Amino acid sequence: MKIKLVDISNIEKYDLEKMYKIYDEWPKIALNSFDSNQEPINFDNVKHIVFAGMGGSGSIGDIFSSILSKSNIHVNVVKGYLLPTTVNSETLVIVISVSGNTEESLSIVESAYKKKCRIIGFSSGGKLLEFCQKNKIQHRMVNRYHSPRASFTSYLYTILKVLHSSLNIIQEDIFESIKELEKTGQKINSLNLNKDNPALNLANWIEDIPIIYYPFGLEAVAIRFKSVLQENTKSHTIIEDIVESSHNGIMAWEKPSSIQPILLRGKSDSGKTKQRFDLFSEYFQKNNIECKQVISIEGNIISKIVNLIYFLDYASIYLAVRKKTNPTPVNSITFIKSKL
Repeated sequence: MKIKLVDISNIEKYDLEKMYKIYDEWPKIALNSFDSNQEPINFDNVKHIVFAGMGGSGSIGDIFSSILSKSNIHVNVVKGYLLPTTVNSETLVIVISVSGNTEESLSIVESAYKKKCRIIGFSSGGKLLEFCQKNKIQHRMVNRYHSPRASFTSYLYTILKVLHSSLNIIQEDIFESIKELEKTGQKINSLNLNKDNPALNLANWIEDIPIIYYPFGLEAVAIRFKSVLQENTKSHTIIEDIVESSHNGIMAWEKPSSIQPILLRGKSDSGKTKQRFDLFSEYFQKNNIECKQVISIEGNIISKIVNLIYFLDYASIYLAVRKKTNPTPVNSITFIKSKL
């Protein structure tokens, strides 16, 4: 049975490794990472990028795919062992592994090296660093905080520092996103455990399996939210594209269900996307199905995505505490990795 209130004593009781304290520091970590002495690099004329990584590292690739979705750069995100067949010597392969020992990511960097791709690795050390040093491949060390998922801002903003020029990302947009992180943190962090905390309110609402409906531009956020709910709360989560679900998923609501719908919306969603969300809201209301809406802040795409992730990640920590669950351990993942 869930505890009904989340206060600092409950957080301390169940979040034994103090994950929440790292999240309280996310805005500062983001600023320090982008303001660090990491050496930028400019890969000229980048037309095709492959981001490779798994789990929390892989979510970084999803985010850059969204950030670059309106650019002329073709982006693939690889979460597995195989590179796209289209890669060549002009492809930039960005390999991300917080531990530096992720089996799939090591396979990718080896394949990219054989195919003579341009490569850069980001890790906190491990075999990825060793491979890059041995083969004279660009590599940047990144600070790890607590776990791969909690290290999100450290990795994202270090990569932005090193590659913003190569990716044609405006520095002003990056600084804006950090300022907005600070504002979001004041609302959702552990110093504000009251009814005005929107992340805590969302965690208090979720009682069963959530289904997150998202627009194409926020797919990375939905994937990330699913992942942290699975890891932190040890519970199932469903995500569905709002447009695609209009053609199939909506049918599942014709029978009673304990699934809880969450509408993940962007402030600047297109007219057609807004229409779909409004229709889903109308449908849920007519059928007495309670749903929640999570809406992005105003601002550039980096600000929208990063602040949504901050909000939803923190909600997952609060929900873990409500479930009397330590968010840190990933025993099932460890079991799988031990058998590989």
